[in-house]
Amino acid sequence: MALETYKEKRNFENTPEPEAMVEGEREKLIFVVQRHQASHLHFDFRLEADGVLKSWAVPKGPSMNAKDKRLAVMVEDHPLEYARFEGNIPEGNYGAGIVEIWDSGTWKPKKGFENIEESLKKGQLEFFLEGEKLKGEFILISIGSTTKNGWLLRKRTDKFATKKNYDANEV
Repeated sequence: MALETYKEKRNFENTPEPEAMVEGEREKLIFVVQRHQASHLHFDFRLEADGVLKSWAVPKGPSMNAKDKRLAVMVEDHPLEYARFEGNIPEGNYGAGIVEIWDSGTWKPKKGFENIEESLKKGQLEFFLEGEKLKGEFILISIGSTTKNGWLLRKRTDKFATKKNYDANEV
């Protein structure tokens, strides 16, 4: 099951995080970006796929500047319910710290990338986001030569891209 690692890392008697349940597919896929002040501040970028949230930790947060290349470390899948989670994970629990929703909306894979699992196995996923802050075309590219979980998250040049310095903490 895709959520075994998620369950193994958590004690649900001691954390307000949602338990792992797989939901059926919907017409529109969701995404969420959560600002997570844990041992260090980072942003959790999550895309719905196959009834779970595929997840990446993005230290600097996503950018709307097409020149920015943001490290995105793939982590364990999360349940869809996690897309609504905000709160404080108590000390002593995995991921202890404050989780806030930074952005959310819907997403769809670009033509040729509809088989999400296959695209991730090949190391490249191109997609469109429709969020409050993140909009337009993005790409995730594996940098597997340095680590099996290492990816780059980039904004593609489109009408939503900005040339300004982009700091997720200030947006």
